[in-house]
Amino acid sequence: MQRWKINLFVLMGGNFLVMAGMTMIIPFLSLYLQKDLGLTGEHQIGVWAGLIFAANFITSFLFQPLWGKLSDKYGRKMMLLRSGFGMSIVMVMMGFATAPWHLLVLRMLNGVISGYVPAAVALVSATTPKERMGFAMGTLQSGGTAGAILGPFIGGLLADSFGYRPIFYITGSLLFLASAISWILVREKFDREAAARKPQISVIRGFRDLMVIRQLPVLLTITFLIQFAMLSPMPLMPLYVQNLHGTTENLAFYAGFVSSVTGISNMICSPLLGKLSDRIGAIRILLIALGGAAVMLIPQAFVGTVGQLLVFRFLLGCFMGGMIPTVNSLVRKYTPDGMESRAFGFNSSALSLGNMMGPVIGGALSGFIGIEGLFILSGVLLLATCLWATQALRAQKTAKIG
Repeated sequence: MQRWKINLFVLMGGNFLVMAGMTMIIPFLSLYLQKDLGLTGEHQIGVWAGLIFAANFITSFLFQPLWGKLSDKYGRKMMLLRSGFGMSIVMVMMGFATAPWHLLVLRMLNGVISGYVPAAVALVSATTPKERMGFAMGTLQSGGTAGAILGPFIGGLLADSFGYRPIFYITGSLLFLASAISWILVREKFDREAAARKPQISVIRGFRDLMVIRQLPVLLTITFLIQFAMLSPMPLMPLYVQNLHGTTENLAFYAGFVSSVTGISNMICSPLLGKLSDRIGAIRILLIALGGAAVMLIPQAFVGTVGQLLVFRFLLGCFMGGMIPTVNSLVRKYTPDGMESRAFGFNSSALSLGNMMGPVIGGALSGFIGIEGLFILSGVLLLATCLWATQALRAQKTAKIG
């Protein structure tokens, strides 16, 4: 097997383990705050759950450009190992939290040292032939997204069986395993001496140099809007499932299943849409995915049973499979050689900003419009993003051809 394919499939598995470990807490976070840490009131729980979930992305937003710069200087594999082993230690520490602010602080620390996924994207993009970039980004994304969505399902099962705190120890173990596998199997040809001879510029200067490439500001904004829209309803999803289910029996399981079913369809569709984007163009796939996801989000506000919610979540995942991979493919396409890690670092910051703002604003708005209103708001936002991206990316493509 070619080296780029070995790296791709190993890092796809690593992305799965990392994201599964990071999202296992989703189905029981609000229940954990309610039952073990003494919070009361749906609005208070929603605000705290949103803050704790988003805390990781606050510091990640600030530090990802720095790790991207160091990755271009010292190598992507080093950033993989730094992030993976560091996060495994922090995650175990979360199992000893006794107050909501403990989880908040540790999630912020986790964001400081995070960066496995963007380092994996940068490494794969640097070693993959450009004509196979769509397939590679789709395959890599399928592992990460499947882990992110199947993680809640696994977490729900384990929470029902073992309780809440052991999940953090299991999560830390998964992160350690992913890092160890990457350490052993991933190979990178990186000339540190040549990288050291290149002029070293600041993070701000690097940002300015990249932003003069007209397509990159558009793509970073699209990444932010996608994550904001997708994650704003997530903190209150367990309570929504509880209202639809009508009982507390196996609640964590159903909450995890509703979140994870999107990952099943995403895992199937990401490589297929990535391969299709290599044939018909990444921009076209991105626009179709944005519009389709918007259409699948809005009906979730009007479902009457958990089964109906599952159907729309599954269809949503089909379209999700074409969003972030095509953005990553386009970022690589428009980024000069040697600056890939910086570009993906800034794109990761945009993603983290969306991950941060979505749950915080969603938790704050939930007291006024409910989770049903958040589904509608998210669908409208993605539809507006689709219309804007159609105009912005195609106009720039036409200008470039002209």
